Amino acid sequence: QVQLVESGGGLVQAGGSLRLSCAASGRTFGTYDMGWFRQAPGKEREFIAAITWSGVMTYYADSVKGRFTISRDNAKNMVNLQMNSLKPEDTAVYYCAARYIYGGGTYRDKGAYDSWGQGTQVTVSS
Repeated sequence: QVQLVESGGGLVQAGGSLRLSCAASGRTFGTYDMGWFRQAPGKEREFIAAITWSGVMTYYADSVKGRFTISRDNAKNMVNLQMNSLKPEDTAVYYCAARYIYGGGTYRDKGAYDSWGQGTQVTVSS
């Protein structure tokens, strides 16, 4: 497994931008697809974005498509989430997650991910 640490959360006004980062430890980062999920108070953790181990393919939830961009740098063991045009409904704790490339499940399935970060709070004010 890899250990994940998120950073970059904070308070921003509606329409603003934030960039979340996730640092992964371990030498096997390139064998993991990476995802971002979020959880708002009283709601289930939901899929936001995913990127394959190579970085070639990306996937997004409809709610963030066109506003959020996921990227990764395997040389630095980092995955990022650029969030633009933020809305109050984007307020949540954001989690980075790693999914072993030979594991089961789909990119949108939180049960398919093997490792999780501790989360970083994003608050968007109206």
